[in-house]
Amino acid sequence: MTIRTTVWLSMHLLRRAKEKAAELGRTLASHIEEGLKAVMVDTKPIPQARECLPVSKASGGTLPGIDLNRSSDLEDRMHGS
Repeated sequence: MTIRTTVWLSMHLLRRAKEKAAELGRTLASHIEEGLKAVMVDTKPIPQARECLPVSKASGGTLPGIDLNRSSDLEDRMHGS
């Protein structure tokens, strides 16, 4: 099963990844997936100290027109659309 997701990449990295995928005759998605698989195989968790994060005392919920189940709503808000 595959799912659609959004990732944020620098324009330079995206351009290079597209060029490399084209050179290999592959889709960008398959190229990214292969890279992630390669990283996941050799990755061992790095122990890190737990950090206490501040807890917000704010109330009110999300802004009008923002549905947290729709990533496009959040992206539009973040980019001022």
